[in-house]
Amino acid sequence: MGESNFVRLSGWSERPSEEMRRRAHDFFALMDRRRSVREFSDRPIPEGVVEDCIRTAGTAPSGAHKQPWHFVAVRDPSLKREIRIAAEKEEREFYGGRAPDDWLTALEPLGTDASKPFLEIAPCLIVIFARRYGEDEAGSREKHYYVQESVGIATGFLIAALHSAGLVTLTHTPSPMGFLNSVLGRPKNERPFLLLVTGYPAEDARVPDLVRKPLEEIADLR
Repeated sequence: MGESNFVRLSGWSERPSEEMRRRAHDFFALMDRRRSVREFSDRPIPEGVVEDCIRTAGTAPSGAHKQPWHFVAVRDPSLKREIRIAAEKEEREFYGGRAPDDWLTALEPLGTDASKPFLEIAPCLIVIFARRYGEDEAGSREKHYYVQESVGIATGFLIAALHSAGLVTLTHTPSPMGFLNSVLGRPKNERPFLLLVTGYPAEDARVPDLVRKPLEEIADLR
């Protein structure tokens, strides 16, 4: 890569130590309040919010800068209904025998089952696709690198952006998810990565009483 492909770094400035510590702690405090929600309001999301959050996801780093992701924001009630019907079909098979016993035991405290009404109630479903390879107009393939890792990072950016904007989310992964390609008309080089349910919580929304692991259990500071 030649020098002409580089530009001077902009958009970054060093911050005083105290401000760095404050901002780091404030962001942790914000994200520590994030919870996965399964009870949604049908209130519409203000125009432009989801779009800007997806733009934020698109700023994530990716292998060789191939940006191997595609986001589909679904608000149409008939499409949400179609997704729910297909997802619940897969979930009934999952809970009815496909899932191993230890997995079902791990899910028990969360109170989940095959019924997924939030797929219709929530105002927006953001379906995230991993683009396994690119294609030019002639149909030639372009290799993508570290696709799962790149899309996972972008998804984290998206969840953080939505939470920061004042919305709640639920990561939903019916297995298998191939029906999403058909319902949403996505090409064969894309694979569903995750379905992110997005909106406001229901007025009486409840969440499991969970405790996150402390720093000393998730990190070695050497």
